[in-house]
Amino acid sequence: MISRLPEGLTTPALVVDVDVLEGNIARMAEAGRGGGFALRPHAKTHKCPPIAERQRAAGAVGLTVATIGEAEVFAGQGFTDLFIAYPLWADGDKARRLRRLAETVSLRLTADSADGARQLGAAVRGADRPVELLVEIDSGHHRTGVAPVDAAAVGKAAADAGLDVRGVFTFPGHGYGYGPQARAQAARDEERALTEAAEALRAAGLAADVISGGSTPTAALADQGAVNELRPGVYVFNDATQIALGSCTPDDLALVAAATVVSTPAPDRFVLDTGSKVLGTDVTPWVTGHGYLPDFPDASITALSEHHATVVLPEGTKTPPLGSRIAVAPNHVCSAVNLVDELVITRQGEIVDRWAVAARGANA
Repeated sequence: MISRLPEGLTTPALVVDVDVLEGNIARMAEAGRGGGFALRPHAKTHKCPPIAERQRAAGAVGLTVATIGEAEVFAGQGFTDLFIAYPLWADGDKARRLRRLAETVSLRLTADSADGARQLGAAVRGADRPVELLVEIDSGHHRTGVAPVDAAAVGKAAADAGLDVRGVFTFPGHGYGYGPQARAQAARDEERALTEAAEALRAAGLAADVISGGSTPTAALADQGAVNELRPGVYVFNDATQIALGSCTPDDLALVAAATVVSTPAPDRFVLDTGSKVLGTDVTPWVTGHGYLPDFPDASITALSEHHATVVLPEGTKTPPLGSRIAVAPNHVCSAVNLVDELVITRQGEIVDRWAVAARGANA
């Protein structure tokens, strides 16, 4: 956890303890090696090349991104193995940008429909290097992805469109559920769905060498026999949701929003200058309020305005004085990072650097 907030810091700001960050990266890398998994972390969490460089140095085989824009940013920073884990509809300018990426990096795409696969194939047709495709599978989150039994139809359309079908992937998002049972159930659902989908591809004469899964809540529960690649993202920083789910402890928080107490309107209440434009607006059933305060773990952020966070204290807790610096872990760190231009990097409570959030706003 952030050891202490730097003196003289202008708030609000997102502050990263680089020692905790590097520890989180090292632990996930070691878990991947120990479990026999390739690690392809999702960079949409941090959007920050210096963090991606640390992940690569720790053994990541490549990066996962969510958009063409994110892929372009990281390609421009020398990252040459990129998976856009999103069922793109590649027409117009998006098709042209994909083709440019395909000429410069090892590019992996996904589809969850035959029409989507054909559209991707048309976009990158004629590229000098093969473009890989993983069929997206719905393993229980019910967002995007096909049923495992339908993987072959999508894979066949992709292969006919000139794409190099390599396997299957899923996002076990229903692991964001109540308690460790939900995480374990999502991991088992992931394994069953990916195994069935991979078998369907092979039965159709297609490759299924890559079987990709894993989110931060489920990565530690993945079964090597069914999955051979993991794509966690949030683990680099962690957040209030991961604490509530039991995926980490407060000591694993590498990022917090630094805030200042600007008002103490009542004995049980104070107001911070870190509102929705820094913390984001995500709420979950697993976190009480709009964030977690490590120094006041029983307090609750009961309301957010754009530039105000209202904190209610439990009875008997002393209100911090005006001007106090307070750390807040966002509910969803990915959203918070996308709201700022830079991360303030600290070591042992001292500012040592500032890193640009280079892919901020690269949403298309």
